[in-house]
Amino acid sequence: MKNLLNLFLIIFLTGLFLSSCEFDHNKGEKKTTGSELDTLAVTREEDNKEKTIVIMEDTVVVTKNVTISEKEKREAKRIKDPLPSWNDTNSKNRIIEFVKVVTDKESANYVPPPERIATFDNDGTLWSEQPIYFQLYFVFDRIKALAPSHPKWKKDKLIQAVINDDLEKVRKYGAEGLGKLMALTQSGMTTDEFDPLVKKWIKTARHPVTGKKFSEMVFQPMLELINFLKENDFKVYIVSGGGIDFMRPWTEQVYGVPKEQVIGSRQKLKYEKVNGKPVLMKLSDIEFVDDAANKVIAIYQIIGKRPILSFGNSDGDLQMLEWTWAGKGKRMSAYIHHTDAKREWVYDRNSKIGTLNKGLDEAAEKGWLVVDMKKDWKVIHPYELKK
Repeated sequence: MKNLLNLFLIIFLTGLFLSSCEFDHNKGEKKTTGSELDTLAVTREEDNKEKTIVIMEDTVVVTKNVTISEKEKREAKRIKDPLPSWNDTNSKNRIIEFVKVVTDKESANYVPPPERIATFDNDGTLWSEQPIYFQLYFVFDRIKALAPSHPKWKKDKLIQAVINDDLEKVRKYGAEGLGKLMALTQSGMTTDEFDPLVKKWIKTARHPVTGKKFSEMVFQPMLELINFLKENDFKVYIVSGGGIDFMRPWTEQVYGVPKEQVIGSRQKLKYEKVNGKPVLMKLSDIEFVDDAANKVIAIYQIIGKRPILSFGNSDGDLQMLEWTWAGKGKRMSAYIHHTDAKREWVYDRNSKIGTLNKGLDEAAEKGWLVVDMKKDWKVIHPYELKK
């Protein structure tokens, strides 16, 4: 009987509360302490707005869920900061405004979701690339791991330079020397054998300068940008000069970009059967170098659509940015400019890695976005957020 009287009292008080209170349609009114006991399975419509009665231990709390229009939802989404690791500079504002315009159906520059293609270089654009491209560290680590099984390598000056971490001597051997090292470490095995080697390396290997895992050397602001684009129905591709077999095993885990949306340089493959099982064998020859103009060719042949947004960081990305910019409608071509010596590296026109010379000039001439790491980014790498 006592419980029944309490229930009638609660319902009576709730009726008074609903009839006497005014609500801000963006807020749930009245906060209280106490553990939640139950939620009445009762809602009532009033001016197309729902009120939900929640019974708490010490009081009655009434919240209101408001039916909002699609336009209001878009506005609320816009107000939320999608790029929290970016400073409030022109770069951030241009990116947000671009996405807003091309996704607004009422805009003259509206782009339907199937046409919202974004392409990103990897080295120097999504993660660091100094003092050498990170894939080369993988190659060097493989050389060191295999050396004990190859005593003849002790007489090879190039291999000994790798083992002794003499990068300057390795550089003197040029592209031919690097090709030799890649052939020794990334061929003569199946794709199924190579894949787990990369996965293990990316989980454990550390950068020789920072001591951080290579997977921690990604750019936090760019992770946010990729996520922002995906939330707005962009399809994001990585278009890199790095090896496609090296990137695909980890890009989804690190960047959220699935392997089928990764385009890169390719070694030749051969279809074979081993013990009756079909496999793809990695050969030593390079089939395609995905750099400079070849990036545009790969985009056309593999994606089949011209991007409306492209990010790079070097002259090797120039043609991709030109191709993007030349399309019809609203476009964004952008460079990441490495300007922060304290948190990363400073380099552009005269760098042997990630040279940005012609690209800087063309960006200034055409009004492309140039992201200044030092000025535009609050943090560079994710581990800075933990400090």
